[in-house]
Amino acid sequence: MATRRKPKPAAKAAKRKEHVEPHFGGAKRAPARKPRKTSQTGSTIRRALLRGLYTTIALIALIIVGSFLYFVARLPDPILLTLDDRPPNLTILASDGTVLAERGLRRGYVRLDRLPPYLPQAVIATEDRRFYNHLGVDPVGLVRAGMRNLIAGSVVQGGSTITQQLAKNLFLSPDRTMARKLEEAMYAIWLERRFTKDEILELYLNRVYFGGGTYGVEAAARRYFGRSARSVTLTQAALLAGLLKAPSRYAPTRSVELATTRVDVVLDNMVEAGFLTSAEAETAAAEPLRLRTFSDETGYPYAVDWVAETLPEVVGNAEGDLVVETTIDAGLQRAAQLTLRQTLDAEGKDLDVSEGAVVVLDTSGGIKALIGGRSYRSSPFDRAVKALRQPGSAFKPFVYLTALESGYTPDSIANDEPVAVDGWAPKNHTGTYRGTVTLRDSFAQSINTVAVKLADEVGRGNVVSTARRLGIRSELHDRPSLALGTAEVTPLELVAAYVPFANGGEGITPHIIARVRNADGKQLYEYKGAGLARVVDESYVAEMNDMMNATMVSGTGRQAALPDQIAGGKTGTSQNSRDAWFVGYTAHYVGGVWVGNDDGSKMRNVTGGTLPAHIWHDIMVYAHEGKQPLALPGTRSPWLEEASSRLWTAPAEKSNTPLYRRMIDLLSGG
Repeated sequence: MATRRKPKPAAKAAKRKEHVEPHFGGAKRAPARKPRKTSQTGSTIRRALLRGLYTTIALIALIIVGSFLYFVARLPDPILLTLDDRPPNLTILASDGTVLAERGLRRGYVRLDRLPPYLPQAVIATEDRRFYNHLGVDPVGLVRAGMRNLIAGSVVQGGSTITQQLAKNLFLSPDRTMARKLEEAMYAIWLERRFTKDEILELYLNRVYFGGGTYGVEAAARRYFGRSARSVTLTQAALLAGLLKAPSRYAPTRSVELATTRVDVVLDNMVEAGFLTSAEAETAAAEPLRLRTFSDETGYPYAVDWVAETLPEVVGNAEGDLVVETTIDAGLQRAAQLTLRQTLDAEGKDLDVSEGAVVVLDTSGGIKALIGGRSYRSSPFDRAVKALRQPGSAFKPFVYLTALESGYTPDSIANDEPVAVDGWAPKNHTGTYRGTVTLRDSFAQSINTVAVKLADEVGRGNVVSTARRLGIRSELHDRPSLALGTAEVTPLELVAAYVPFANGGEGITPHIIARVRNADGKQLYEYKGAGLARVVDESYVAEMNDMMNATMVSGTGRQAALPDQIAGGKTGTSQNSRDAWFVGYTAHYVGGVWVGNDDGSKMRNVTGGTLPAHIWHDIMVYAHEGKQPLALPGTRSPWLEEASSRLWTAPAEKSNTPLYRRMIDLLSGG
């Protein structure tokens, strides 16, 4: 049994001290205790921590207040930014200085009380329904948007208020960073203290971007409807409000169908917000938009539209008059528009084809001609830039290039025979099979079975990577039919992806703006190249040009061949003849032609080697006037020296053709 330790004397003394005798009567003061050293140290630490915390809070508050004052001190007066009634002028020039168009970026400042009430109501109902109830930043709106985005699994709604959008438009860059969002919130709160709600809404409507190169509600109304914002209808007001979510996507110049769908959404929003009754919304939805009738007498509108849409990307929200120098060749632009329209007018009805698009680039990616449709007046939608269509066999160069890079050569042997890949059996357009062929012949004759087998052997994922490397940005699937061009692309990106074959393998970015300067002559922007460098080895470029040239000499592209230029190219026809293409090039230019119908209906006996090849040929004859014949990179031609000598010793021979003379007469008004 353990012996219990006896308490030490000190411990006994402590026990005795803890005992307090009871007392009665007067207040007897207990003997004073000395504070414990540990308690005193703890109190000191707590006080120090509290002082540090208070100092930190004060410092943070000082930084916030200082930052706010610093931001405010830098602010220009928003009223001064918008009260200039003189519309900034946009002058768009061709590469030779020809004036393509003059446009007003803004059309003056319109007071809120001069607008029909349903216009600002449409904007509030769609963009910021709690506009009159928050202080610039709306926590309720942020929570609601966050919940909807969480449920949807993606960003379907933003939380920015109209005041925040105005702050961003007036003072900030479009960078999406936390610091910029903080600045945006601070500026929004400042705007709310500086202006009334109506003044903020008025400023917003006169500053915001409405697509089509237009800023402010007045410019947008005149652009899309040919009338002042003061007199737009309810339906037109709904369209303008609907543009603010995604101006380039919903603009009627891009898609009347999408614009109309957006109008219905805005009208429903106005009903939910209490601005309209259901009956009023139904009546408005049934009314026509009455879009402005556009003119295309000059042949420039499609190119001018894209310049205006692209401009904010290169100079932002620049103030004052601007002069934009483009890469457009004015004569070639008009010739291409004229050729497309006249060809479709003459042959389109019999062939059941109503639309087309043309793109011509130089070998550095500069856009020399951009034609978005048969007639800008009847349809300002730019098919060259925005229409996604199946390229058919015009996609095969990416398959064959991947094969060359995997060890094949143009002389490699392939078998044209029935084939099935993953249960799918492609057919040749001729309905027959040729047996043993070289890759050169299979490419020139556009044999489908060989292309499908090649893609399967080298890997469709590798084919997609090759297309991406050369400039295809649209979504590409990896199904077996990829080799036959069943993934949709735009004419502009397909033509741009052919440029490395013409320039020796250098990657490019298609561009239309060369320089921008202000009214004082100060240069604000200059295109200096995208720095993509080499994307295809020179040896493979040479082999591709060998096969591309064979297409035009003995293959499906014979009708596109040029009399005095060495060219390469590829035809393309999608399933059931819904799309027909010819994309070709010389050492000077790369051009592409697409024809089809907007509704995807079938054409009658139209292939890439017929109507598109004819149009391409006629446009390129004009484009190469006075251009010395040059060999394609890595190729040689036995008749090049003879053709060059004939052209330059007797240049009149080149223009001594009925087609060329007729085009010159038409362009000169004859």
